[in-house]
Amino acid sequence: MKMDFRSLANTKISSLTPYQPGKPVEELERELGITSSIKLASNENPLGPSPQALLAAQQALPHMHIYPDGACFELKQALSHFLSVKPEQLTIGNGSENVLELIVKAYLDPASNAVLSQYAFLTIQILVQSYGNIKMVPAREWGHDIDKMIAAIDDQTRLLFLVNPNNPTGTYTNENDFKRLMQSVPSHVLVIVDEAYSEYIAKTDYPDALKYLSEYPNLVITRTFSKIYGLAALRLGYAVSSPDIADILNRARLPFNVNTLASRAACAALMDHAHVKKSVQLNHQGMRQLEEGLQKMQLNYIPSIGNFITIDVENGAAVYQKLLHEGVIVRPLTAYSMPKHIRVTIGTAEQNERFLAALQKVCDTSSAKMKATESLWRHDH
Repeated sequence: MKMDFRSLANTKISSLTPYQPGKPVEELERELGITSSIKLASNENPLGPSPQALLAAQQALPHMHIYPDGACFELKQALSHFLSVKPEQLTIGNGSENVLELIVKAYLDPASNAVLSQYAFLTIQILVQSYGNIKMVPAREWGHDIDKMIAAIDDQTRLLFLVNPNNPTGTYTNENDFKRLMQSVPSHVLVIVDEAYSEYIAKTDYPDALKYLSEYPNLVITRTFSKIYGLAALRLGYAVSSPDIADILNRARLPFNVNTLASRAACAALMDHAHVKKSVQLNHQGMRQLEEGLQKMQLNYIPSIGNFITIDVENGAAVYQKLLHEGVIVRPLTAYSMPKHIRVTIGTAEQNERFLAALQKVCDTSSAKMKATESLWRHDH
């Protein structure tokens, strides 16, 4: 008798739609037999990691037979100095997704719920569905509707997630709205602010959530070393919170969840301010380059303050497939119920130019086919 192991699984897990990461370059080239492809799908830093971070990781290689420091002492000390917080306010994880999972696992159960905005980072939705219930709030102009999020809170709400800036839309919650949110949320509801892209921000009204920690003990901030620091392959993220919350999260954390290479590289990356500055400048220049190119093509896009831009191409899945054949990997957003859109990482000037040329070619081809179809239809009718 064949056993149906799917039916034995936790229904909250078996009913989930798995997260689909950006397609690897190697996979594309293997499938299509092409070379020199570029990946603009996962919001990675096109400059790569800091040379200092690379050196630190290399120096740690001979010690791979030794278990890592489970307490992440050196990294916590570095982050404590860098952020001006106490080490006991920090929780370190295997990527910010791991930290988000610790939060959900520690504070959510089947009888409680979490408030989340439409179009917010899909991983959060998957995590919440695994442990509790979601109260999904409709977006406003692709961003978080703070008033509706506040109104969605009920007696069973334990968590409220604010992705700022939001992925995949690039929108952000300004400081006035953030203050209103924090003043309105009951003290028993944790507000988790995911700031994966905060280092790229130049907006004067973007809130520095760290400065509100002392005023709001229910505030938790999550960040990552995957984006501007270019350490995505090493998987490292962290949370900053009150010591009480950090204590709970660290109880939920499995031992050795952060490897030695990652922690050593992160300590070095924090100190390389020049690399961060160069990454920010490249991103701002690339954003202008893509916006100008899209405007020339008369394509609508969602204004973004991250290191990516989301574009309305009418049929995201079709354009994604056509761009693959041009050796350009982007991200279709069907999983976010945004079937008309693709999300594109800001790359180097050369990568951006290649993407724009490929998109122009794809759009011209689609337009020509559409006109030919319309002509045949008129002829037949």
